[in-house]
Amino acid sequence: MAEKQYSIKIASRRTGLTPHVIRVWEKRYGAVLPSRTQTNRRIYDDAAIERLRLLGLATTAGHTIKNAARLTTADLKTLVERDEFNVSARYGNAPPEQVAGSRPAPDFLNGALAQIKLLDAAGLEQTFNRASVELGRSALLQRMLVPLIEEIGCSWRGGQLRPLHEHLATAVIRTFLGNFSRGYAVNENAPRIVITTPAGQLHELGALLAAATADDFGWRVSYLGPSLPSEEIAGAAILSGANMVALSIVYPENDEALELELRKLRILLPREIELIVGGRAVPAYASVLSEINAIQLQSLTDFRAALDSLVRKQG
Repeated sequence: MAEKQYSIKIASRRTGLTPHVIRVWEKRYGAVLPSRTQTNRRIYDDAAIERLRLLGLATTAGHTIKNAARLTTADLKTLVERDEFNVSARYGNAPPEQVAGSRPAPDFLNGALAQIKLLDAAGLEQTFNRASVELGRSALLQRMLVPLIEEIGCSWRGGQLRPLHEHLATAVIRTFLGNFSRGYAVNENAPRIVITTPAGQLHELGALLAAATADDFGWRVSYLGPSLPSEEIAGAAILSGANMVALSIVYPENDEALELELRKLRILLPREIELIVGGRAVPAYASVLSEINAIQLQSLTDFRAALDSLVRKQG
């Protein structure tokens, strides 16, 4: 029986790595050696896809692609199984990304913060591109962008960063994540999600990260930007056939108008559409969120769990 062979798009779908990362890992680190068609297109067999999958898991757990790519596939499997055992021993049933998210990538993180302070947009974009190659898609979100966004928020509130720094970071991250989206079409039957911030909530970094995470999970994402009235959010959810609406709320933490917007949104949304709310300001609005039966999230890991839970419930 002829061995199955797959295009780079299929390899991307089966490994969770973007085509760009696969190409760079192949060229720079010799991670895999795909065969070629007569038209010079890459073709991957099952062994190559399994190796790429293991490399993705290894980088998510905190190993550099430079070191992981030197290992044989058998040694990679042992490494990944050991990491999964350590996660299980320490966190029970918590997903591996919970541990990965607890270990920021300091070199990339410190470089990004320095470039934000210097208003070096081009340098910041280059740092993101290097991190995407070294860390892989999931680890980039967990180990760099999550702590970076948290640090930007803390520095902005503490006065170490000015609003102009946050605006620059937001613009670069928005563009980068837009270009970082999946390199293949999402299944037409994939669940759909609308992501935004409600009226008056101008900080969109958390919402951008949520959109990238949902995209990483294979959802069809409608990202609407910041500060949208409840009527528009509900309209977008209904028109797109969304299964879920996700909101990020960060600042201010004492906005009575926001409470009214949240109540109105729940009235306007069909009951079958889940409403989830995350962000630093969630505890300040816990009462109204409980009143409208919104799922309250404390972290990106919670968001990933909510996405997985809805898929399982519908499946």
